[in-house]
Amino acid sequence: MEHLIQNQVISAAMQLEKQLDSELDRLENLNADDLEKLRDQRIQQLKKQAQQRQEWKNIGHGEYTELADEKEFFAISKKSANIVCHFYRDSTPRCRIVDMHLKVLATKHLEARFCKVNAERCPFLTERLRIKVIPSIALIKDSKTKDYIVGFTDLGNCDDFSTEMLEWRIAQSGAIEYNGDLLTPPDSKKQKKPANLKTIRGGYDSDDSDIDFDD
Repeated sequence: MEHLIQNQVISAAMQLEKQLDSELDRLENLNADDLEKLRDQRIQQLKKQAQQRQEWKNIGHGEYTELADEKEFFAISKKSANIVCHFYRDSTPRCRIVDMHLKVLATKHLEARFCKVNAERCPFLTERLRIKVIPSIALIKDSKTKDYIVGFTDLGNCDDFSTEMLEWRIAQSGAIEYNGDLLTPPDSKKQKKPANLKTIRGGYDSDDSDIDFDD
């Protein structure tokens, strides 16, 4: 069995090497006209990307904003295919932690609309999206709700998770582009926290911790 796996690895490596050699040969044999075509294609690609970025900015991408009500949420849903929406409550400290990270990610990922909604002021939307714990982040991809980040459980179950950790978790829904390893959490190598650290489900007895609307 081990010998078979080794042969498969060698075969795959040889095939990749052939593909690279073929591509190098193609590039070496390009004439002036071919190079000019590649240059024009690249310029057009960059122009298209710039145009797309400007269109995103025109509809509110690039900023982390609060939506006034359900009507505004449904309005942006018609314009933006990808939405990262934070459901918050003023008296919940952890919501401010989420705000801090999403402000950073909003400027980095123009491909998605980053926003927040006061769950208590928008009961219809909160119920429709089945939001039961605060903070929660609804992740919408191609105008469909794909996933939720509920509390901080998926973020290391601690308050001091990194912006990169939240970015990684959001990317798992496909709502934002991500070039890293989706299988490995960025904070996975962080030192384990002491047992008395306040976490989502234990040790945090303040009334301002995560709120379950069913309670």
